[in-house]
Amino acid sequence: LRTKLHLCTCISSSNCNTANLHPNSSSESYQERLSRLEGDKESLILQVSVLTDQVEAQGLKISDLESSLVEHQHKLNSTEEMLQQELLHRTSLETQKLSLMGEVSYLKLKLADMEGRQTHGAEKQHNAEGLLKELRILKDKVELLEDQKLQYEKKLKATKVKKRSLDLNGVIKEASGIFILMVYSRSYRLRRTQSGGLQAADPDAGQFKRGGLRATAGPRLTRTPESDYSARDMNIPFSQWTKEQVCGWLEDYGLGQYVNLSRQWVDNGQTLLAATPQDFEKEMGMKNPLHRKKLQFALKAFTSKTVEKSAELDHIWVTRWLDDIGLPQYKDQFHEARVDGRMIQYLTVNDLLTLKVTSQLHHLSIKCAIHVLHVNKFNPNCLRRRPEEEKQPSPSDVVQWSNHRVMEWLRAVDLAEYAPNLRGSGVHGGLIILEPRFSSETLALLLNIPPQKTLLRRHLATAFSALVGPQAMQEKREYGNATGHVPLTTTAKVKPKKLGFTQFSHLRKRKPDESADYICPIDSGALTVNGISRLPSAALRGLSPSLERQAKKLEQAGTKVQTKSPKQ
Repeated sequence: LRTKLHLCTCISSSNCNTANLHPNSSSESYQERLSRLEGDKESLILQVSVLTDQVEAQGLKISDLESSLVEHQHKLNSTEEMLQQELLHRTSLETQKLSLMGEVSYLKLKLADMEGRQTHGAEKQHNAEGLLKELRILKDKVELLEDQKLQYEKKLKATKVKKRSLDLNGVIKEASGIFILMVYSRSYRLRRTQSGGLQAADPDAGQFKRGGLRATAGPRLTRTPESDYSARDMNIPFSQWTKEQVCGWLEDYGLGQYVNLSRQWVDNGQTLLAATPQDFEKEMGMKNPLHRKKLQFALKAFTSKTVEKSAELDHIWVTRWLDDIGLPQYKDQFHEARVDGRMIQYLTVNDLLTLKVTSQLHHLSIKCAIHVLHVNKFNPNCLRRRPEEEKQPSPSDVVQWSNHRVMEWLRAVDLAEYAPNLRGSGVHGGLIILEPRFSSETLALLLNIPPQKTLLRRHLATAFSALVGPQAMQEKREYGNATGHVPLTTTAKVKPKKLGFTQFSHLRKRKPDESADYICPIDSGALTVNGISRLPSAALRGLSPSLERQAKKLEQAGTKVQTKSPKQ
């Protein structure tokens, strides 16, 4: 607008100058042009004022839009914060839901066991009522014979005829003989069942109570607390246990499905002690090899009289332990096999393959979890499920973290959206600390963090290094830089070992427990590599199974080099 005004003024001045130069020739035309230019100037000035007003109005609108943009940006930021908080709350609720589902499954298993025992108890109670009726009938017969005896005695006293008295004496002797025979047979049968409640010399022998023992060598109907105590009295050798005590122990030990066939085969505890696994399969119908192994371990504990802490952990606890180490998908297989704490202690690779555990990562997870149990002397509550008030946990604390606790740690390091991916992965604190091949890259693969998100993976690696500590990270780097190192993948499978022809001759001489390849060796001590003694990074950690294998390979390589050097 300013340029237009400047041009207009220039034109008007030039026109005035030309008009002064030629006043005579075209004065009227110049005057008209000048008036027209002045009109144009006024119109342009008017347009400038109008445009100036419009610019000011547009400026006000722009300022209003900028203020509304700032307000909307503030609302967007607050909405994102609320969404992040909602996401954190949702993940925490999902974790609580998962833990509650584990509790519900644990309670369902308990309920199923209680219902099974209740059904067995109802059947035994029904049989007991039938036997009680039979005992009452026998009692009535005995009372009838006693009445006849009293009548014969009265008749004997009343009469004085010798012949009749002799006849009556014969009848009395016959009746008393029948009565004595019945009483003797009843006391003999009660002594066979080792019952302390019904004896022949007991004055209350005629009174029968519910829950007692039947007077035959058949199955026990109900086990009273006294009988349960006698079945578990360690002062009595297992070989002297009766058939009913052995069957009751089998039922309480989780092998109740084999009780019916055991009653037909077992005479006493010595029958089981002298039996072989083939006898268990043939006589008791025990087709599951893990059931046979469970029974063998229990019988071995009876003969050796050694008390192990792992024997206190039943198969119900093992299912909850699988939840804690992040492998709930195997609970059904372990529950059907009745895997308890003692079997966990002596678990082999073939046992895991029988339980359909084929993932190499899951094998390592179970191995490290068993090692943590060894270190903590099979304390059932050694794993930590909830975060504590601690600033920076030490490796000795992290090694006892459960799968849920690792997920809580991911939320604490701002990786809450990836935490649910650890469900069913088998990642727990023992695997993170004890397995040298488990690194931040392995954790990123399990969390499904894309490789292109380098900043996120770098953040995870930093948090992982701070979690495991510098000494454990140094061991992981040394193991990763070693020759022949195979990185840990999430898809690797474990295959059963194939025996060569040279190994078949040794199998006949070995015992079953000598040839077993335990997934976690029981004895683990200091590590010696090329004459240098190395201890674990933390006092509570113990020795990693993978490090032990690597150390053995290095030690064998060192001995080979030493044997070759004199020849050279």
